Amino acid sequence: MSSCRYVFNYAMAYRQFGDPKHLEYARHGLRFLRDAHWDAQNEGYDWEIEWRDGKKRTLDGTRHCYGLAFVLLAYAHAAMAGIEEAKPMIGATFELMEHRFWDAAAGLYADEASPEWRVSSDRGQNANMHTTEALLAAHEATGHLVYLDRAERVASNITLRQAKLSQGLVWEHFHADWSVDWHYNEEDSSNIFRPWGFQPGHQTEWAKLLLILERYRPLPWLLPRAIELFDAAMTHACDEDHGGLYYGFGPDGTVCDHDKYFWVQAETFATAALLGQAHRQRALLGLVRRDLAL
Repeated sequence: MSSCRYVFNYAMAYRQFGDPKHLEYARHGLRFLRDAHWDAQNEGYDWEIEWRDGKKRTLDGTRHCYGLAFVLLAYAHAAMAGIEEAKPMIGATFELMEHRFWDAAAGLYADEASPEWRVSSDRGQNANMHTTEALLAAHEATGHLVYLDRAERVASNITLRQAKLSQGLVWEHFHADWSVDWHYNEEDSSNIFRPWGFQPGHQTEWAKLLLILERYRPLPWLLPRAIELFDAAMTHACDEDHGGLYYGFGPDGTVCDHDKYFWVQAETFATAALLGQAHRQRALLGLVRRDLAL
């Protein structure tokens, strides 16, 4: 994930500022991702490695769909920055996810597998959320509708269908049949990757992704659902005394983790900006329609 984010950050920096060194840093990150993290024997990306003196030692070879989502995101943004060698890897990574993690019956992705690709029974929304983010980027990079179609399907299945099982909000953990697992990590609500409880930052992050999806596919449910998720996070997790959003709250609405993480504030900040933009655009459209009617 960190290696992929390195590529993403420098690809974005190059697109924004045009500094050639940022493009070279992104290329360097891509080479490391492909040459160091890639396990050619089992055809997967190792989750954690040690790199010393130009040699790799795998510390954790678990295959995470969450990790592959970041790989797809890295290739997509590298391609948008003009790195040609990244373009074929977008399709290759999508096909790997399709082959190893896609649960066609559920219309969602499984969570993780062993280094030899034995898929576990764990199911979660987080891998699907980041896959949606990556699929949107893949569509932006290629224009191919297959990525947009899949992003819409995953987004609707998580934020509509699955959310109906959990009080209308996005719950984190599910059983193999995609029924809600209310007790996964119940004693570990602060787990950095797999916490128990509703995650306010994930409610707002999904809202952000729905608004991005609406740019390319203006479905009537996207904006109202984004508003619902954003409002729920603000209602249940906003610290009125010190500012910011807490990390998690339980099914009863009580905050279960009072810590504050930077990413929660960042996602909420970005989503608030997109919601403001969406409302402004609709207000202007309403004025135009009124003027035309007059």
